[in-house]
Amino acid sequence: MVTLWWVWLAAAVILLVLEMLAPAFVFLGFAIGAAAVGLWLLAGYALAWPWLFLIFALVSLAAWLALRQVVGIRKGQIKHWDRDINED
Repeated sequence: MVTLWWVWLAAAVILLVLEMLAPAFVFLGFAIGAAAVGLWLLAGYALAWPWLFLIFALVSLAAWLALRQVVGIRKGQIKHWDRDINED
């Protein structure tokens, strides 16, 4: 079942829906990785499931790092706390 292309693309769609519900660019990298593996299998490149999971992990990591660079924390966006709410 893991070697079927539509399973990976369905997982990518589910992860995209989860990203829409929790927009923090957490699931988007995983969705890109799942879509990449699904498209890889759809193109006809059959591999054993450990290789598919390795490709998924590496593409997801690369996508997350790229997204972090593009939409990550910018300079001056860090919140500095001057006082503690419990000190009142």
